[in-house]
Amino acid sequence: MTRVIHTGDTHVGYAQYHSPVRRQDFLDAFAAVIDDAIDGEVDAVVHAGDLFHDRRPELADLMGTISVLRRLDDAGIPFLAVVGNHEATRGGQWLDLFERLGLATRLDDEPTVVGDTAFYGLDHVPVSRRDDLDYAFADHDAEYAALVAHGLFEPFGYADWDTEEVLAESDVAFDAMLLGDNHTPDVAEVNGTWVTYPGSTERASASEREGRGYNLVTFDADAAGGDDRVEIRRRALDTRPFVFVEADLREGEGAARVRERVRQHDLDDAVVLVDVTGEGDPVTPAAIEEFATDEGALIARVTDRREVETDAEVDVSFADPEDAVRERVEEMGLSEAGLDVEEAVRADTVPDTNVRETVKRRIEERVDDPDDLGAFDRSEARGGARDEPGDGVESEADDGGADESTDGDATTEPTDSGDEPDGQVSMEDYL
Repeated sequence: MTRVIHTGDTHVGYAQYHSPVRRQDFLDAFAAVIDDAIDGEVDAVVHAGDLFHDRRPELADLMGTISVLRRLDDAGIPFLAVVGNHEATRGGQWLDLFERLGLATRLDDEPTVVGDTAFYGLDHVPVSRRDDLDYAFADHDAEYAALVAHGLFEPFGYADWDTEEVLAESDVAFDAMLLGDNHTPDVAEVNGTWVTYPGSTERASASEREGRGYNLVTFDADAAGGDDRVEIRRRALDTRPFVFVEADLREGEGAARVRERVRQHDLDDAVVLVDVTGEGDPVTPAAIEEFATDEGALIARVTDRREVETDAEVDVSFADPEDAVRERVEEMGLSEAGLDVEEAVRADTVPDTNVRETVKRRIEERVDDPDDLGAFDRSEARGGARDEPGDGVESEADDGGADESTDGDATTEPTDSGDEPDGQVSMEDYL
């Protein structure tokens, strides 16, 4: 029998809402998983990618993670992991650093045997490169086998990876696929193999309303019962409380009613997210947010989802709004990659909650393909507009999505110049 904790999408280093407290929360949640592993005396901790939120974690996040992993190592419990899309770099991975320190094992196509189970790894692979995968895993002599991978696999939401194809083409018959990338915990059986996501260990977006946790996976036919060889149980984590307030205002109701709805909840040290709907009077989000923090909230955010009418006369006319947008896009002289992003943002076929993940994936595919880097050159033929300062897009996972990794920020790849932002270090400084 082999018992492991299956976790992933810990996103250490994510300063959600630009809050240093929330940044610490993500490290604390990862530490809580490790504490449970030590207390439960499991055989291994299996991490399915996105240990870090960023390709260039700050020194405090690296040192905090090393400290947590040392506790696990001192307990004699191996840390097995793969590389996720958020933390992946072009050179050596941070996971390689931890492996050199003797604190982790980076899973690959060779079996890493723990107890009577062989574990294999599949790092995040951009869609553009998946046709080249041959899923040639080395043989093993263990009783069970599991594939740890990072990606959006079928039959779960936002999937772009064919699970049946992976299982059919793999040289190894897997009893389970332990996955990361989708922040929603779930489990399914595909062609006799259990496929599961543990979800993220902290709420990385407002869409992640359910409690956070991880999986306890047991490879043992007797423990699973029946014809199954794998038992998957969900374990909860005690994380920062999120309070979701719905304020549906009737005619004549306004800020006082919103404050009343907020006051009905326990706000102590919570992240408070207020949605305002209905036919009531206009409200000032900043005033409600200040009220909530005065009542004890750590962070408060108010979203007024109503279309507020105005008496002002606005004279605007378009023969065809779509034509106007297309004309403006052409004047901007966007690169091929820029046009790809613009199309994803406005496409009717891409759900609003998945726009950011779609954009991130398309950019990553081009960045990771050396033959496609020319797609980032601006097109002078379409207008050649100059870059203006202040046009950068601030990305923060506050508004839903499959993986706000996924969910997530389209961060740039590290360069070879050696120049680093204050407080940050490069992989090369450590390896």
